[in-house]
This record gives sequence, structure tokens and C-alpha cells, in this order.
Amino acid sequence: MDIVLITTIIACFFVVIGAAEPLAARVRLPYSVILAVIGVLIGMGATFLLRTELTDALNPMAEAILGLPIRSNVFLYVFLPTLLFQATLGMNLRRMVDDWVPIMVMAVVAVVVATLSVGYALSWVSSLPLAACLLVGAIVSTTDPSAVVSIFRSMSAPRRLARIIEGESLLNDAAAIALFGLFMGFVMLGMPDPSLTDALTQFPVLIAGGALTGWLAARIAVWIMAMFSNHELAQITISVALPYLAYIVAEQSIGASGVIAVVVAGLTLNLTAPGRLPPQAWTNLRELWDVLAHWAGALIFILAALLIPRLLEEARVEDFALVAVVILAAIMARALILFGLLPLLTKLRMSPAVDRPYRVAILWGGLRGAVTLALALAVTESFRVPDGIQRVVGILATGFTLFTLIVQGTTLRWIIGRLGLDRLAPLDEALSRQVVAVALQTVREDVARTTENYDLSHDIVRSEAKRFGERLDDAVKMAEEGADILDRDRIALGLIVLAGHERDTILVRVRERTISARMAEKVISDADRLIEGARTQGRNGYQRAARRSVAYGKTFRTAVALNSRFSISAPLAQMTADRFELFLSQRLILRDLDGFIDGRIRRIHGRRVAELLHELLSRRIEMVETALEGLRLQYPGYAEELERRFIRRTALRLEEREYVMMREDGLIGAEVYTALMQDLIARRAAAENRPRLDIALQRTALVRQFPLFAEFDEGALKLLGRALEARYINAGEVIIRKDSAAKSVFFIASGAVELETAGQTWRLGRGEMFGQMAILMKRSVRTEAHAIAPTTVLVLDEDRFRRMLNRSKALREAVLASARKRGIEWSEDALRQDPADPQAGAATDKAAKRRSN
Repeated sequence: MDIVLITTIIACFFVVIGAAEPLAARVRLPYSVILAVIGVLIGMGATFLLRTELTDALNPMAEAILGLPIRSNVFLYVFLPTLLFQATLGMNLRRMVDDWVPIMVMAVVAVVVATLSVGYALSWVSSLPLAACLLVGAIVSTTDPSAVVSIFRSMSAPRRLARIIEGESLLNDAAAIALFGLFMGFVMLGMPDPSLTDALTQFPVLIAGGALTGWLAARIAVWIMAMFSNHELAQITISVALPYLAYIVAEQSIGASGVIAVVVAGLTLNLTAPGRLPPQAWTNLRELWDVLAHWAGALIFILAALLIPRLLEEARVEDFALVAVVILAAIMARALILFGLLPLLTKLRMSPAVDRPYRVAILWGGLRGAVTLALALAVTESFRVPDGIQRVVGILATGFTLFTLIVQGTTLRWIIGRLGLDRLAPLDEALSRQVVAVALQTVREDVARTTENYDLSHDIVRSEAKRFGERLDDAVKMAEEGADILDRDRIALGLIVLAGHERDTILVRVRERTISARMAEKVISDADRLIEGARTQGRNGYQRAARRSVAYGKTFRTAVALNSRFSISAPLAQMTADRFELFLSQRLILRDLDGFIDGRIRRIHGRRVAELLHELLSRRIEMVETALEGLRLQYPGYAEELERRFIRRTALRLEEREYVMMREDGLIGAEVYTALMQDLIARRAAAENRPRLDIALQRTALVRQFPLFAEFDEGALKLLGRALEARYINAGEVIIRKDSAAKSVFFIASGAVELETAGQTWRLGRGEMFGQMAILMKRSVRTEAHAIAPTTVLVLDEDRFRRMLNRSKALREAVLASARKRGIEWSEDALRQDPADPQAGAATDKAAKRRSN
């Protein structure tokens, strides 16, 4: 085919893609529906031009369009990896992890249920073998939720809901295509009724092999990209090669799922690359993939739609009945998940509540599109699939896709309107009115200054001021009509705005490189949790999210267990260093929010709400300062190194700003500017490297700070540092339960602990110990201890504690002082005993009975 003609056709396709988006917005239809309709019209128009005798001038163009080398491999090896890879790069993985249960249910479980429902429904009403019916079920299980997601984003739908749908989209395609490959193999092997054992045996191999391939490919790619730290274009180019190589290696070399390989490669790159690449390079990389995915998504829709007339040309009347069966079975399977399983997970507190109107919109918005058509095309092209099965599979998949695009796609916005999802919630409506009133007041002041500066005509100024004043009066009146908003709602709205401004400030700091790209995703995720917590549960949700941001999570506890049980300290050191940097970043951001409350929120919600927001913000700052101070006490030298690194990075940012201003003012030329920037880039690369945290060395330094161990020599301190086990406790968590066996003594490294016994309470702080009384008195614990702040304790077992008592006079004096506080009189000789002596502790027991009155 003539290359000029092909280039002309592709260029025309890009013109169509560019015009389709504004057309979709104008006619208020999903973008994918418009593309599919255009593709079908192009295909039908080309066929008509070839068959009509009205003109022959356009025949070469029509032949070129119909003769395009559109094969299933083009979709599967070129377009599909692009779409999947870009979707993973655009996901907030930390927030996705919070909702992994509903995402997995909506993706994997829903795909399996839909495949089985459609497959068995078809096998009951048709003569197709079960393997072919299940193949059809897998093909039609791939959803394209872009329509409903785009509509949800354009209205006040919860971000969490849109995130769940996006996560479902990604894993849904991966699971459905993996099932497609499984049942395609059964059909080509001529197995009419595959056993469940065969499917369950092969499916995990496909998933595991693809996941391992994708992870290895991404790790290698990140390592190579880190080597090219000063060559941004080289880094971006490596990222372009990654998904295609991962897909090909998985599919062709090890026989695993290429789709899973691409998804895992993208997720791995998303998690690891921000900490290894410069922020601007990571931003440009994602922007490039956004453009590539936009083109790939549009082209796959148009090219797949071109094939619809060809796939339907052999359709029979009875085939439409089978299409109806597929439609009913697929909708019922999706409804079962949305209205049956999802509410059950909500009751079990494994999933967020999704209101019924949103579930209806998700049900009707589950459109099928290019991926479904591409998989159907793969079946029709395979010479190893019997002709009868090829024809029926192509017709059923195409008919079902057309139904979702034409019927569901064109009525989706109407359905959403009928459900009332296109209207603002009452609180958001009230907030918008007040925001407009405050904004217009500010605009009036700025316009007045502008007119004075430009000395405009008084008549023009007077007429425009009158016109603007009428609009301002209307806005103020509407805002006053919503003055009956409850204070708790005003507080929730103020917290949402405050958390949103915090998120924007974080993004500015990341661009300025004050906050490292490594921590950017974490602090942005925390801000998103604050927004959603305030939106769903008001003040309590905001405070819960704030406490979670400083708490010790499950992953951190796992790292602690690895360090204490297997002496694997690398994960704990990495996460502890991350906590350091996180709290430094949070403190930097939080101290800038007071001015925003006074400058903006007070004008909208009033003084009382602003004062309460100041109080909540002060509590957050106090929590962060307490957690940061605890880390400083544990690792004093490391805290200093991180703060020095922060100062160096800030100085580099200011230095870069000065060079840019001098270049713009013409004070330095391009050659001098380039030389200065190269030197600055080299110094910035050195400043980006975070110092290494040595857990063992830092623990010895921590033990040295305890007054109780002041008399120990260096060798004894090192042995003690290895013997002590660090334990990290969240605020409110119980450390020792009443009536439990006494096995250990606890030394407070940071934080605070409250002891409760016999109706009395004691509060202990850094450097103090507890748990020793029960050990010395050889009885069960009579005291309950719980943390009242994020706390780190060092734990020593009973044998080592008794040996230390014999060696350390300071420790014996501390124990005696603690006993006297509780009304117990002991002598120092009673504490100095041989722990191996079977009579050890007799004197202690005797002394314990002598209580002072």
C-alpha cells in the first residue's frame, strides 16, 4: 500500500480525534461513544464508496481504509500495553491500597462472576461448547468505565468512588484478558468442557509469571534510568520501551500473561521511580504517557469500530437472541456484585459505603469498547478456532459492544440526571454561594484599583461598577439565604478547604524541591485522606486521618518484626528514615496554613469556625512535633543530618531562582547560565542522596543517653544495645494488660505512658521504666499500661534485667525510688541477688510485704 496514502489516512484520523472531544462535550455524550460512532460511519462510508457507481474518484481512499492492516496483534501488542501502562502511572497507589477490597471485588470477582454467568447462560440456550461460551463471557467482561468516571469527575462525586472505578478498570482488563487467554487455549485444543481443576491450575501460573516478569523488568528499567540521572530524554525513552518489552517477554518467552506483566511493571515504576528520578523528569514522563494513551485510546476505538460492519456481515436472526442473552446475563452478574456483595462488604467494614444512586450509575456505565472488539477479532483471526465458533463469538461480542455504546452510552447522562447525581449537595451549594460572594468582594476591590491606575472614563467606570454591584448584591443575598448552615457543617467545609489548600501547597513545595519526590506521594496521600475524612465524617474524620498520618502502620510493624526476629534491619531503617522526612515535610507545610485560615476561611465561615480550625491545626502540629521529637531522641545524630540536608536543598532552590532571574534580566548570557546550572545540578544530586540510618549504631547511642545506664562502660553499652528490643506503640494502645504474666521490663525511649492500678494512675515519660515491680515481686501484673502518645519503648527480658540489677547501682536506686512511690519499702541488698539462686527473690518477697502506712 502506498505510504503516502497511509500517512494521509492516519493524519486524517488524528484530525478526527482532535475534533471528537469538543464534539462529545457539545452533544453531551461520552467521548468513547463518539469515537465508536465515527469509526462505524467511516467503515460504512468506505464500503458504500466501493460499491456505488456514483463516483470512482474516492475509491483508492476507500480501499486504503478497508485494507488497513488491522489485526488483533496490533491492538494487543501496540495499543493495549500503552493504555494499561499509562493507567498505572496515573494511579495514587497509596490511596488504592486503602480500598483494595472493593477494587478487587469489582475487578477480579466481578470478572469471574460475569464470565461464568454469561458462559453458562449461553451454554443452556445455544449449541456452542462450554469452552466457547466461557470464552465469550471472558471477552465481554472487559469494561471501559471512562464514561462514568469522566462524568463523576465533572460533578461532586466522592473522589474515593472514582478511584475505586479506575482501579476496577485496570485490574478488570488484566483479569478478563488472562481468562480470555486461558479459555482460548481450551477452544484451540478442542476441549468442549474444560474442568475447573484445569482452569484453577493454569490461571495462577499466568498471573504469577506475568507479575514476576513485570516486576523484574521495571526494577531493571529504574536501575538504568537512575544511571542516566542527568539525561531526562534518555530516562523517558527507557520508560517507553518498558511496557512493550515486559508484554512480549511474558507472552512469548515464558507463556505468562503479558497484561499482568505490564500492569505490575507500571505499578512498580510508579512506586520506585519518584524517589530515583528528578521531579521534573517524573512529571514530564507522566505527561508524555498521558498523550500516548490519549492517542492510543482514540485510535483503538476508531480502528476497532471500522471492523464492526465486517464482524456483523454474517449475522442471522437467531444470533440477536443470543446477543440478548449475553446482555441480560452480563447486566445481572454486574448487578449481583453491586447490589449484593458490595453492601455485604460495607456491613463487614471492608469497603466504603457506596450509595444506591452511584451503584446504579456504575451498573449502567459499564460500557464495553475497543478491548472487547480486539479480543473478538483475535478469535475470528485464529485458524485453530473452528469456523462456526469464530462467527458466533465475533457477532456476540460485537453486538454486545454496540448495545453498551449506543443504548447505555447515549442514556448514561440522562440516567445520572434522573438519579440526581448531577446536582451539588446542599452543603456544597451553600459553600459555592458563599465563595462567590467573597470572591466578588475581592474582585470589586481589585477592579477599583485597576480603574484608578489606568485613569478610565468616569461614565464607563460608573456604569460598569453599577452593573457589577448588582451582581455582588445578588451574590451576597444568596449567601445570606444559606446562613442557616449548622456549625458542624461549616467546620466540615472549612476542613475540606483547608486540606485542599494543604494539598496545593505540597505540590508547590515538590516543584520547588523543598519536599523530595520520594515523599511527595506520601504527603499528598495524607492530604487526600484528610479531605475525604472531612467530607464523609466531618471533624472526627479529619482528626482520624491526622492521627493515622503519624501512627505506626502495619507495614512498619512488619519491618520491626523482621529486625527483631531475623536481624533484617534494612526495611526498618528505610521506613524510619521515611518517617523522619515525612514529619519534617509535614511540619513545613502545617506552619503555613494559619495565614490561609485567617485570610480566606474566616471571610467565608466566620470567626468562630476559624478559631476552631486554628485549634484543630494546632493539635496536628503538636502531634507532628511530638512524633518528630521522639525520633530525634531515638536517633539524635541522624535528625541533625536530615535537617542539614533540608537546609542545603532549600539553599540550592534559592540559588537556582537567582540564576534564572539574572538570565531573564540579561545580566548573564546563555553560556554562563548553562555552566552555573550544570554545577548546581551536580551539587543538587549530591544533596538528594539521603544519609543512611544505622539502626544498631543509633540504638547504642540512645541507650547511652539513659541516666540509668550512665555507669556502664562502652562494651557493656553495646551488649545492652543489642539485647534491648525496640517496640513502637500507637497512642491508646495497651502495652501491658492487667493480670498477665510478668516477663519483661520496659524503658521509655520517647513518648509517654500511663499506668493504672487500684484506681490510681501514674504518667511516665522518657527515661523512666515500668514492669519491674511484678518481676521482682514474682506475681502477675497488677497494673495496666497504655501509651498516651506515639511511644517507643526498649524491652529487656527478666534474666537480663536481674543481672543488670546486680551490676548497676543507678538502676537499683531507680527501682527503689519507684517502689517507694507505691508505698513499698525495699532494701538495696534485697535487690542484689543471684538470679541463678533458687532462693533468689525470697528477701524481695519478704520486703514487699512490709508496706508503709
